[in-house]
Amino acid sequence: MTCAPLHVIAEMFAWWMLLVLWAPSAGRAQSPVVSVIVDPHTGKLSTVPEKRADAVSWAVLSDSIQDNGWAVLELETNKNYNDSFQAYAAGVAEAAVSQRLMYMHWMNTMFGYCGPYKYETPYCEKLRDYLEANLVWMQEQMEKSEDQEYWHQVRLALLQLKGLEDSYNDLISFPQKKFQLNPFGFLLFQLGGDLEDLEAALNKSDDRLLLGSGSCSALIKLLPGNKDLLVSHVTWNTYQSMLRIIKKYTLPFRTSPNGGPVVPGRVQTFSSYPGTIFSGDDFYLLSSGLVTLETTIGNSNPDLWKYIQPQNSVLEWLRNIVANRLATGGQEWTDIFKKFNSGTYNNQWMIVDYNKFNVGHTEIPSGLLTVLEQLPGMVVAEDKSDLLYQTGYWASYNVPYFTEIFNASGQTALVEQYGDWFSYSKTPRAQIFRRNQTFVQDLSSMVNLMRYNDFLHDPLSRCASCNPQQNGENAISARSDLNPANGTYPFGAMRQRQHGGTDMKVTSYEFAKQHKMIAVNGPTWDQVPPFQWSTSPFSSLMHMGHPDLWNFKPIVIRWG
Repeated sequence: MTCAPLHVIAEMFAWWMLLVLWAPSAGRAQSPVVSVIVDPHTGKLSTVPEKRADAVSWAVLSDSIQDNGWAVLELETNKNYNDSFQAYAAGVAEAAVSQRLMYMHWMNTMFGYCGPYKYETPYCEKLRDYLEANLVWMQEQMEKSEDQEYWHQVRLALLQLKGLEDSYNDLISFPQKKFQLNPFGFLLFQLGGDLEDLEAALNKSDDRLLLGSGSCSALIKLLPGNKDLLVSHVTWNTYQSMLRIIKKYTLPFRTSPNGGPVVPGRVQTFSSYPGTIFSGDDFYLLSSGLVTLETTIGNSNPDLWKYIQPQNSVLEWLRNIVANRLATGGQEWTDIFKKFNSGTYNNQWMIVDYNKFNVGHTEIPSGLLTVLEQLPGMVVAEDKSDLLYQTGYWASYNVPYFTEIFNASGQTALVEQYGDWFSYSKTPRAQIFRRNQTFVQDLSSMVNLMRYNDFLHDPLSRCASCNPQQNGENAISARSDLNPANGTYPFGAMRQRQHGGTDMKVTSYEFAKQHKMIAVNGPTWDQVPPFQWSTSPFSSLMHMGHPDLWNFKPIVIRWG
């Protein structure tokens, strides 16, 4: 192992001290409304606790986490300023209204991850080297004249993140053309999914993602008579991650650094987290008419990790942002997203194009549903509108659909070793979706399905090689905390842990036009007891800012 230079150690320690000691609750007042304004004489940016028409950006935060489980953020930038100014100011405004939540979410989920006492471990050194090399390579691409539309959006996203970090640290200063991001700063918030695969590729120790650990359930449901098309998503995550924000970004960026039309995805509504400038779940309603969402499929084939390299690679969170901004249809979205495949955060993406949906019509519209699956070194995408109309639904549950991806990911070996739990059609969620989707008639019944967990009574929730056999993981919205700690399980995902379905979001044809959704935060309690920190086996874990009892009901998220 090589030792990090002393100046790097000093910079990292200083940043962590800023983050931990510069807690908003301890020092700075925080307004729920902030505008970022520019001094016409000096060009310097500053914040004011009001909404100003001449502002570069403004943000409004409504924190109702203790009442209904959610904070809600509206963020908008002013098209009269250039894109770079808008992007940086967007980050400044968001951090200014959400500093307290950012601090608590960091303490709950990231504190100690490659921190000042850990980043000299072999893994943290390799991760720092990877991220720094990747940032340098992307900076080189941004300086070239090739594919300007793509790299313009990458630069704007990084500028937004820079503004977020500077604003949190009270160091607002619009950067020069070349600027640096701290690899172990708030960039880590954006890397939640990418880190799962970087940990494996960079040989992190045995605390990597558990075998079989699911990450999200999704359902696209065509209602009887084609009267509506519902799109829903359930995040599966650790319970420490449940400090949540629904965000609406209105960012009227141009398609290229030289101007051009405003990006199709200029307005985005999505479920998110403090300090995260994209969803992370992922679930997006876009002004282009698209709804994009994913569930993780992962990779269990170690031979593919060689494709994860810092050059010719854009991490998934950034490719996601660029595709959501620029695409006008499913095929275009997949074409943009698969560029510079990082091989990290390997997911099954579903792109629903509501522009192609005709209420009550029976003919199959081409391009209504496009499905993409990614692995290191490989991306497969197809139009699956015909299958959606033939079966009435598309379900996604962390198992690859495409045979090529299924085989290459190592899933076949898992089926041979552990059985049908790892298969595409016979895994418990596949069977539950196939059985229960027939009961969906409207938004209310869709919510019921996506919150479904009757593991104590449902025969499809059985794990034959477990003791006890009924398992809280085997449901649309998992409750792994309810599995006994002293049980016996064939692999790690089935045991007791602070992990499960942590939310539910659903939209419809009419809702999506208005960026509306129904959302509920917290583990399901429809058929099982609600989760409560103080009575759970995990009460000693950090959960700053969380309600103690998570028994919230679904709410409608509407705007303006």
